[in-house]
Amino acid sequence: MSNLLSLLLTLLQNYGYLALWITVYVAAVGIPIPITLLLLAAGAFAALGDFNLVLLFIISFSALVCGDNTGYWIGRIWGSKVLNRIERSKRWNRLIPPQRIVQSRQYFRYRGGWAIFLSRFLFSALGGIINLLSGSELYPYRYFLLLDTSGEALGAIIPLSLGYIFGASWEAVGDVLGYSSFLLLSLLIVILLVMRLIKNARSLKRANATLIRQKGAAANDLEELSMSATAEISTRSSGNLPLL
Repeated sequence: MSNLLSLLLTLLQNYGYLALWITVYVAAVGIPIPITLLLLAAGAFAALGDFNLVLLFIISFSALVCGDNTGYWIGRIWGSKVLNRIERSKRWNRLIPPQRIVQSRQYFRYRGGWAIFLSRFLFSALGGIINLLSGSELYPYRYFLLLDTSGEALGAIIPLSLGYIFGASWEAVGDVLGYSSFLLLSLLIVILLVMRLIKNARSLKRANATLIRQKGAAANDLEELSMSATAEISTRSSGNLPLL
């Protein structure tokens, strides 16, 4: 058990629900704290009668949502201004073209929902970064709030329930969850890379096919032009023959 987790467990046992809310909130904002292990331990303590499981869920859920919203609005207020300044700056435009920022915002608007939802409970270590990105990329707040609350409901109830069910074995459960999350993230990255490679290969194949068609059309045009020129020369030549 790490020293940080031991300190957090001590605070939880000494100060109860208040310590849990503050810790979870700070973690949701983006500070790297082993929040999943803390919730597993809190669930195990609830199984021993130290806490009420329903209160633990309400406190954890509210802290997670408040922390996520704080990160979102930090990105929305300051992060978006930084991106806008980069978009207008001629010096930064050499490194980051303005159209890339526009494309990034459009892409996150249409594809960022899954990243927001899954980072609430499956890839929780990425939650703080996703919150800042959501705000910076001007992701619609009503959709962010909907995905955030639904995802954080799972993010709170899963570790609390597992800690409550497995009791003293919560550390082993935490290790399994950590390895599973890492493997799933690695698998997702591999899948995305493979899909990107397939997309690039198809684009290259289409580009080559288009180039071949263009070369074929050019060759046909050249052949027709050559035949027309030959016919014209023949006609002119036949017209200049002396009469006997």
